[in-house]
Amino acid sequence: MSQVNLEPNNAKIGRRSFLKMAALSGVAGSGVMLNSANVTRKADDVELSNPYPKSKKVKTICTACSVGCGIIAEVEDGIWVRQEVAVDHPISLGGHCCKGADMIDMVRSAVRLKYPMVKENGRWKRITYSEALDKIAAQLKVYREENPEQVMFLGSAKMCNEQAYYIRKFAGMYGTNNIDHQARI
Repeated sequence: MSQVNLEPNNAKIGRRSFLKMAALSGVAGSGVMLNSANVTRKADDVELSNPYPKSKKVKTICTACSVGCGIIAEVEDGIWVRQEVAVDHPISLGGHCCKGADMIDMVRSAVRLKYPMVKENGRWKRITYSEALDKIAAQLKVYREENPEQVMFLGSAKMCNEQAYYIRKFAGMYGTNNIDHQARI
């Protein structure tokens, strides 16, 4: 590792430490410059009252897990434009976890899968739900006949205890003990 001599008393600093300090000073300098350049401003009263004048607020439930925290989704022309916490919700009491706070981004993501697809000849093709379920059932049948232990069933953070019980029972009926929860993946 190369060493940089910064002081006459031969105190040395490693290259990695030097680069970390240089990066940190660059970020701090950029922050000071942006703050002093008036790049951001406070929203005026009209913007704060309603930046989406044709929108409507819809009370809904966060689907990131099975807790069921409250979200107030603001929807304009069928598009979720922003969200707020549901202060009066009996479970979340006006709070969100990091996943719930990001729910709008998960819903509006450009890479979100919106319908069943299958890859044919190197290209993705949209199929119906019936076709997808038929393909899955046929493949599960093949695996069960060959060796059911090659299949694993995964639960979800969205599941309640009763649903987890059903998944466990289904896996046992299928012939495997391979079950797990998605939080470990």
